[in-house]
Amino acid sequence: MGIILRDIHKRYGMVHANKGITIEIAEGSIHGILGENGAGKSTLMKILAGYVRKTSGTIFINNKPVEYREPSEATRLGIGMLYQDPLDFPPLSTLENFMMGRCSGLFAKEAMHRRQLQELADAFNFQLDPNRPVRDLTVGERQQLELLRLLALGVEVLILDEPTTGITSRQRHLLFEALRKLADQKKSILFVSHKLEDVELLCDKVTVLREGRVSGEMDRPYETGTLLQWMFGVPPAPPPCPEGRKGKISLALENVSAPGGRAGLRECTARIHEGEVVGLAGLAGSGQDVFLRVAAGLNKPREGSIHIGGHDMVGRDYHAFKAKGVTFLPTARLEEGLIPGLTITEHLALQHGQGIQVLWNEAVREATERIGRFRIVGRPSSTPESLSGGNQQRLLLALIPENPTILLLENPTRGLDMESVRWVWQQLISYAVKGTSIIFSSAELDEIVQVADRVLVFFNGVVVKDVRACDTNLSDLGQAIAGKV
Repeated sequence: MGIILRDIHKRYGMVHANKGITIEIAEGSIHGILGENGAGKSTLMKILAGYVRKTSGTIFINNKPVEYREPSEATRLGIGMLYQDPLDFPPLSTLENFMMGRCSGLFAKEAMHRRQLQELADAFNFQLDPNRPVRDLTVGERQQLELLRLLALGVEVLILDEPTTGITSRQRHLLFEALRKLADQKKSILFVSHKLEDVELLCDKVTVLREGRVSGEMDRPYETGTLLQWMFGVPPAPPPCPEGRKGKISLALENVSAPGGRAGLRECTARIHEGEVVGLAGLAGSGQDVFLRVAAGLNKPREGSIHIGGHDMVGRDYHAFKAKGVTFLPTARLEEGLIPGLTITEHLALQHGQGIQVLWNEAVREATERIGRFRIVGRPSSTPESLSGGNQQRLLLALIPENPTILLLENPTRGLDMESVRWVWQQLISYAVKGTSIIFSSAELDEIVQVADRVLVFFNGVVVKDVRACDTNLSDLGQAIAGKV
């Protein structure tokens, strides 16, 4: 089955996620889709899978235009997607999940489906116990189950979104062998990834997306430098290396491993100094989010040691970390950072309350001052859910204590315009000048290189590069992000 996506646009309000993308996927091919965070690749694939409705453009199947509104319609047309997080039901068994979408009621032909599951699993050397609850399966086994379920539904075009994240090397080998067999059977494979090694090893052709557009296409053999340039753009000149001595070590992690996200954190050793600004680079789920939460006391490490200002923090909770001057600002504003229903004044009152006493006058005065200083479009009586996303981000920044020891920030300028980004970093750097250690993650490599003194690059849960920002460039960082160290 051949697929053509022609002039696909997708808008979310003011955000233009896909900007006139045209791609042709040949029958029986494995077609790679490369791009950094925010390039538009997942949105495009969800449009093809029926999970997201396009704003405009046309999808052709075997040169005939088609329209559909939901994933079940796409599946009936022969298109299925294996998402980063498998769409399964953990309490149910492997067999029950396999049967989902094809049978119902008390008289489902369980024996027939059990036999079909076993035959498909044997064909790809997958070892799946039909009676085992899905919650007990590994990520790779859940992925194998979802792949077999889609094949049993008659899928001819298979979309895989970052399928090698969080699986073992053995499972990766089995997956690649399965995909090659499927391509030999004339099925079309769309392989979405940021891992150059995987794409170069597996795919017949690659389309690279950048900022919502196709920036280039290439057939094998691949030229890695060109692919990286298409992904990340032409690297700017690195900033000059500053003179001066480092401050004392404020945060030290030694051989820390911790669960979380898709990749977790593995044997991480890092030392952050007073006044240092450290950017964490990597595709989403590569480990930088776990690093920040371990450093904040929110995630407990399985092994390794954590010291703040020389104090051993292993086993201590978030409040103990906060007492040492650690402040964490999450990327999920309303879910973790702010409290829906409480006003800006009430957020400040929580910070300055003494026991059961609420210092309302001080809270109102400070709320008014911070609304002005952080350019929040709102009033002291405004609740966070009534603010725009950018103003929610400014409110989070306004809640930073006056003299933090360590600032841990997840995507601190997300949703802000360029002038606001510049202004926010002026405020944050003023903390660093006074000795605060700033550690931040960002999906924008340009931002990391421009404001960080040092960059830690994460790949599959491991810090694969630790380098001064003035000693690197976007091309080197892009290679590390893609696993080409």
